[in-house]
Amino acid sequence: MSLKRPATGLAFCLFFLASYITNKYVLSVLKFTYPTLFQGWQTLVGGFLLHISWKIGWVEICISSRSEVLSWLPASALFVGIIYSGSRALSRLQISAIKICRMLILLVAAGCLPLYDPQFDTDGYFWAFMHVLSVGAYKVYHKSWTPSSLSISEQQYINYAFSMVMLAFASHPTGDLFSALEFPFLYFYRFHSSCFASGVLGFFLTFHTMKLKNNTSTGQYAAWSFLAKVITAGLSPLFFEITMNVPTACCLLLGGFAEVLLLYIERTGT
Repeated sequence: MSLKRPATGLAFCLFFLASYITNKYVLSVLKFTYPTLFQGWQTLVGGFLLHISWKIGWVEICISSRSEVLSWLPASALFVGIIYSGSRALSRLQISAIKICRMLILLVAAGCLPLYDPQFDTDGYFWAFMHVLSVGAYKVYHKSWTPSSLSISEQQYINYAFSMVMLAFASHPTGDLFSALEFPFLYFYRFHSSCFASGVLGFFLTFHTMKLKNNTSTGQYAAWSFLAKVITAGLSPLFFEITMNVPTACCLLLGGFAEVLLLYIERTGT
């Protein structure tokens, strides 16, 4: 497996791991389970840093048509669903997630995991399921309806802006806005530093994801993504408590095998 762009790829893996560990720490260890606020903060930081990157020439953003923005808003709505449901699931679960043969294997692994998971949580699996649906719908829309004139950075810029507005308005109806005032670590430096790190790391993960997608083929990006997932899954037990049994391990390995099949499909085009 030839992995081109090693510097960008390794940076992608590093920020993938660091971003996951930081988010998981805030959501499940500190138990800051207010996703409209947490994801709103991350999109605020990400949008701000992406805007700065545009101004200093790191990325190119040139959205000249209002129709282009409007046509991308359904994808931005799905993006909100992805980050919101992912945040809900990550706060409760320690899981690894994501033609025909791979889908069946992944479905078997995902279907069996709740039956044997000693840390089973109904709400967590529900939001994990919603996250998978949102990711799938986002990818379908991206491939089917994306205006050719919108670059990856421009799509992400719209996603950040739309998400900030939606999550800000949703924070009150969901109860997150006032419930967060009772959060026990609200004034602790480790909470503040972790939230700051999550926003910055999330942006750099997005930034290097865009660089990798722009400068490598689909198969090469899939290879780097697979490597990042393997590293993160392998190191996660060193940072977080996880109860493992043989059936659960088999389900996770089966899911990993499905990822290998995805890598093969992306590289061969079959």
